[in-house]
Amino acid sequence: MSAELDLALERRLGKRSAAVIEKHLGITTVEGLLNYYPRRYMNRGELTPISEIPRDEEVTLIARVLSSSTRRMQARRGTITDVVVSDDDGKQGLRLVGGTEYRGKAPGTLKISFFNGYKAQAELLQGRLALFSGKVTSFKGSLGLTNPDYQLLDEDMFSDNGRDPEKMAAMPIPVYPATSKLPSWKIQKAVSTLLETADLDTLPDPIPADIAAREKFIPIASAYRLIHEPESAGDWQQARRRFRYQEALVLQSALARRRAQLAAEEATARRPVPDGLLARFDADLPFTLTAGQAAVGETLGGELARDTPMNRLLQGEVGSGKTVVALRAMLQVVDAGGQAALLAPTEVLAAQHFDSIRRTLGPLSSDGLLGGMDGASVQVSLLTGSMPTAARRQAMLDAASGTAGIVIGTHALLSGNVSFYDLGLIVVDEQHRFGVEQRDALRAKARKPPHLLVMTATPIPRTVAMTVFGDLETSVLNELPAGRAPISTHLVGLAENPAWAGRIWARAREEIDAGHQVYVVCPRIGTDDDGDFSPGEAAPPEADTEGDGGRELASVTAVVEHLLEEPSLSGVPLAPLHGRQEPDLKFGVMDDFAANRIKLLVSTTVIEVGVDVHNATLMVILDADRFGISQLHQLRGRVGRGGLPGTCLLVTSLEPGHPSRRRLEAVAATTDGFALSEEDLKMRREGDILGASQSGGRSTLKLLRVLEHGDVIARAREDAQQIVGGDPALADRPELAEAIEKYLNPEKEAFLERG
Repeated sequence: MSAELDLALERRLGKRSAAVIEKHLGITTVEGLLNYYPRRYMNRGELTPISEIPRDEEVTLIARVLSSSTRRMQARRGTITDVVVSDDDGKQGLRLVGGTEYRGKAPGTLKISFFNGYKAQAELLQGRLALFSGKVTSFKGSLGLTNPDYQLLDEDMFSDNGRDPEKMAAMPIPVYPATSKLPSWKIQKAVSTLLETADLDTLPDPIPADIAAREKFIPIASAYRLIHEPESAGDWQQARRRFRYQEALVLQSALARRRAQLAAEEATARRPVPDGLLARFDADLPFTLTAGQAAVGETLGGELARDTPMNRLLQGEVGSGKTVVALRAMLQVVDAGGQAALLAPTEVLAAQHFDSIRRTLGPLSSDGLLGGMDGASVQVSLLTGSMPTAARRQAMLDAASGTAGIVIGTHALLSGNVSFYDLGLIVVDEQHRFGVEQRDALRAKARKPPHLLVMTATPIPRTVAMTVFGDLETSVLNELPAGRAPISTHLVGLAENPAWAGRIWARAREEIDAGHQVYVVCPRIGTDDDGDFSPGEAAPPEADTEGDGGRELASVTAVVEHLLEEPSLSGVPLAPLHGRQEPDLKFGVMDDFAANRIKLLVSTTVIEVGVDVHNATLMVILDADRFGISQLHQLRGRVGRGGLPGTCLLVTSLEPGHPSRRRLEAVAATTDGFALSEEDLKMRREGDILGASQSGGRSTLKLLRVLEHGDVIARAREDAQQIVGGDPALADRPELAEAIEKYLNPEKEAFLERG
C-alpha cells in the first residue's frame, strides 16, 4: 500500500488550497490530483511581440488586457466579445517577461475577438495577464486574433524566479479540465506544488518490471513529472504512453480476474432434451433460421449444457432476430427443468415480448407446468409494477412455484418479494438501460449462479467490447431475416427549406392512403416539460442538450393538437403515446395501432425498442438533433418490418453546419449499425464508454481511447491474461491488485462486468 498516494491533499498543499480543489474537482488525495491529467497542451512556439505579428501565421504572445466589451451580433444569434490587449506592463515602459526589455521592440496593442465567448468574457478582465495562441487574421485592414487559445497566467510566473523567457516560450502549456471558479492555471499551480512536496520516488508501480522493460516505459515518478510539467512535446507524449498502457492493463486485469472468478463458479447444466419443447418449437417454425441465428443458437446450447455459468453478449442489428435466439435458449432451460427470466427496460417492451413470445410459441404456450415436469407446454407469465394487485400476486406465485417456465418483466422482477422456483437463465434485453445493482439483484434469486444472456441492438466496435464487455463472450447477428425491407433515411433541414414542414404531413398522408401507418417521434411530452424526455426515457449522453437558442422543441401534446388541425391529415385516426400515460391507456393505444385502428402514432422514445407493427412504413422524427446516433438507429428500426420498404425523415431546424447536424448526416448516410457505432463513439464526449453515470462516479477512462488505442488494449489484454492465469488472486502482484481496487472501485468493476 502507498501511504503517499493515500495522503490527504491538505498535508501537501495546505488546508485552504486543498479545500478549493475538493470543492471544485472533488479530489481529496495526493493520488487523485496526480491522476488529474492535462486534457491537452498548448504548443506555444516562439513568443511574438505584438508589433511584429505576421498576417496569416500562427503566433503566441503574452499580453495584458486593457479593455473588454461584449456586443450582440446583428446577422445571426449570439455575441462577440472584443478584448484589447497590450504587451506593455505599463510600468516604466518595460516589456512583460521577467520585467526586462523584450527584444527591444516598442509595445503594441491588439484586438482579439471571441464569438459567443462566454468564458473569455468572464475571465479576460481588465488587468488580467494571459498567453494567447492563434492565427493572425485581417479585418478592415487591421490585424487581430479570432477565437484564439488562451491561458491565464499567474503574476508570480514573472517575478524574479530565474525563468528564461525563451525557454518558457518553448515549453508546452498543460491545459486542465477546469471550472469557472478554478481555472486551469490555478490547477497547474496546485499540481506544481504537489510535485515539489510529494515523495514520488516511493510510489508503487502497477506495471510489472518485465513489461515496463519490454515497452521501454519511463519510471512512474518521472512520468508524473513529465505529464504535468513537460519541457517538450516528447516529454508528455512518453508519459501519456506509459499511463495509457497502465490504464489498459488495470482494466484488462480486472476483467481477467472476473473471468477467473466466474469460471470457478458452479452452475446447473441445462442439457437439451430430445423431443422436448425446443425440438417441437423448431419443427413448427414457419420460417427458416438465418445462418447466424443457427450458429449462435448452437453456441448457446452448448454453453447452457455446461456446469459453469454461461456469460454471453448477443449483439445484433435492429430486427436481426435476437428474440428468437433468446427464446430457443429459454426453451432449452425449461426442457431441463429450470426457469428463464427476461428483463425488459419498459412496460411497453415487456408487454410486447410477452405477446410476441406467446404468439410465436403458439400451442406450446399454455398454463402447463415446467417442461421438465410434463414437457407438453410452457407457461409464460408477465410481471410489471402497474399490474392489478391480483394479477401481480398470481404472477409472483407462478414464478415461486415453478408453474411459470418463462417470466417476462420489468424492474418489478427485482423486487425483494419476487422469488423463483429454479431460475436457470437470465436474459437482459437492452442491457444499457439497466444498472449493475439491478442485474445482480436478479442473479441473487437463483439457487446456483444462473446462466446469463445479455442482448443489445446497438452494435459495439470490437475495441469497445474488449474494454467494456471483456469478461463476456460475444456473439453477433449481422444478417436480417427474410422479409425485412431496406429503410431509406433522409435529413429534412427546415432552416434551408421551411416549405418542407408542410410536405412532411402530405407525405404521411400518402403512406396512410396507401394502407400503411406512420410514427411521429417527439423529444418532449408537453410544452411545459423541464426535461426533454419522459421518466425512464432519459436523453442519451450523446444527445445535444445545448445550443437551442430558445427554440420550442416538438412535444407530443402540441404535435397532436397541430395534426388534428392539419388539412392534409383530415380524418386520419391518430393518438399520443408516452411514458406518463396510465398503463391501460398505453397498452390500449398500442393494441389499436397494431390492429390498424390508429393510423398515425405521435410518441416519445417509448417505442424505441421492441415495438413490432409490420404495417408501419414511415417514421418522422421531429427535432431529431435531440437524439443520439444509437437512439436514432433504434427508432428507425420500427419501420420496414413487414416486407414493405421503410422511410425515416430526420427533421431539424438547426442551421447547416451546426455540429449536431453531423449526427443526423451520419445516420442518413448508412444503415450499417457497426459503422454508426464507430461514428457514434467518435462524436460522444470522453468517458461515456464505461457509463460513468450508471456506475455512480467519474469516468474511469482518462487517457485510453478505445477507437484509437485498440493495439494497446489488445496487448494489455494478452498481458493481463498471462498475469491472472498464473496468479488469479494477484498475490505476487500487490501493486497491480491495489491499482485495480483504487482505479476501479467495486461499483465500476461490477459495471465493467456487465453480466
